[in-house]
Amino acid sequence: MDSILYWNNAALEANRVSHSNGADEEIGPTLSSRALAIVHLAMYDAFAGVTANPAVLPPYLAGLPLPAAGAAIDAAVAAAAYDTLRALFPAQQAFFDAQLAAAALPAAGLAQGTAYGQQVAAAILADRNADPGASDAGYVPPVHAAAHERDPDNAQKFHAPFYGALSKCFAASARHGLDIPPLPGDAQYLSALKEVRAKGIATELMGTLPNGYPRRTPNEKVIGVYWGYDGAKDLGTPPRLYNQIVRTLAIARGNTPAQNARLFALVNVAMADAGILAWDQKYFHNLWRPVVGIRANDPSMGPLAVGNNLLNADCDSGWLPLGAPKSNEPGVKNFTPPFPAYPSGHATFGAAALHITRLFYGVPRGDTDADNLFDGLTFVSDEMNGVTTDNKGAVRPRHVRNFPGGLWQMIEENGRSRVYLGVHWVFDAFAVDNNNVLDLTRNVGGVALGLKIAEDIFGASRESGMRKSTVGPRL
Repeated sequence: MDSILYWNNAALEANRVSHSNGADEEIGPTLSSRALAIVHLAMYDAFAGVTANPAVLPPYLAGLPLPAAGAAIDAAVAAAAYDTLRALFPAQQAFFDAQLAAAALPAAGLAQGTAYGQQVAAAILADRNADPGASDAGYVPPVHAAAHERDPDNAQKFHAPFYGALSKCFAASARHGLDIPPLPGDAQYLSALKEVRAKGIATELMGTLPNGYPRRTPNEKVIGVYWGYDGAKDLGTPPRLYNQIVRTLAIARGNTPAQNARLFALVNVAMADAGILAWDQKYFHNLWRPVVGIRANDPSMGPLAVGNNLLNADCDSGWLPLGAPKSNEPGVKNFTPPFPAYPSGHATFGAAALHITRLFYGVPRGDTDADNLFDGLTFVSDEMNGVTTDNKGAVRPRHVRNFPGGLWQMIEENGRSRVYLGVHWVFDAFAVDNNNVLDLTRNVGGVALGLKIAEDIFGASRESGMRKSTVGPRL
């Protein structure tokens, strides 16, 4: 048994259930990416400590005790995973107990390995004990031109307004940031507005689009839903999706447990730092979502409005998006996520996770071309697995998707998918040229941020091992 894959599966199940059981444990993209990083770092350090080969698997935390002689690796990994999962998701302890009982751990070295895994878990949890939560208590939304506001079609709070600025990084060596995005008045902003107004509109409103607007195609709608995982019931969050993709590749490649210990630690640490730095940038730039920006795209609209009685042609006060899918909740409206648009969390998480995987498998640093890592493989998103229902109660068909452009194709498609749901501007994912082709020469969007995080963490891990970041909160 590969203990890393076994407990990774348990952690992904915990993420799924936590968004379904009402216990509100480690929910949302920020806290779920943090939780997965903690579990995988504990497994990594437990594995690395018992194997005692720092040239190959150097420890993440400095100063950990040595395991007792004869400690079993699988026991150490199991204890590290079990203790962190139980601490993060206490409502699911019965499930973790069952997973531990089913793990068939060896008798030889069981006690020693378990004791060591428990020590590692305690140290990792203590290291992240001061992390802020996702509460918006005390947050006062700023009012300025193009400022983020609540989704006018859904009552909601602001998710994690303090999390990014007040969290220390897990492994990044710098608090990577982004340039100012296109804003109202820019030609690129207007182009992005026209695109999402047409491609992301609610299906029942498509007939209200002016002549000449290109409609969303059935394939684009599939792409939008396929990459969803917006904290939906029985699905969880995007970090679960990207872990599922990496599992598919790791299993196909026949990774050893040692390789998986390092790969899944890298992937989940990159996503944890993506959650921190993307949310830092979100509330720093504080850009409105399309559902507000399109409805208020006239000087007469919004809290800073001035007198005007003839709306410009690019304003639609009744526009609504297709929306982030409220899967498995019949009768509940799709929605716009409750945090600012820029940069896209999906784009940042996806680029960080999938690019660090590309680097792990030998794609050169700086390479942004198609790869062949997914050749011969397919992936079925839980959004379209033949079981999940849409918010009208209809079961979506099972959709098997392949990616001839590899993980790079996934990175781009994942970023564009949010436009097709109407919840993001294209530049929230990446800059584009006049032909709507991705342009990575500009430091704009979540893909640019995710790539920087992946290259930073992977480069440091090659040079000095899996090291804890010394980069603290911004504020």
